Amino acid sequence: MESAKVGKRGAIIVPARLRKRFGIEEGTIITAEEREDGILIRPAIVVPVERYTPERKAEFLLSTATSAADYRRARKEVRKLGIDPDSIPHPRRA
Repeated sequence: MESAKVGKRGAIIVPARLRKRFGIEEGTIITAEEREDGILIRPAIVVPVERYTPERKAEFLLSTATSAADYRRARKEVRKLGIDPDSIPHPRRA
């Protein structure tokens, strides 16, 4: 067990040995979880989020069609997005 000091605005200095062990460096995002006996602080896992453009949505719709009827529905949905289905690269379904 190691101790740390709380500074201004609640900043906590994590001992260097622990920072190295857990890969915590300047700018690392951490989580602080309330526990019955205290606070658990650990590095956070950050997963990037993709924001889908209408073209990317159209590609998904057209590429994942499983039947000819499904493909026709996908083309109709793509047109509702204001996109020409033939302008999107995708495998064609008869």
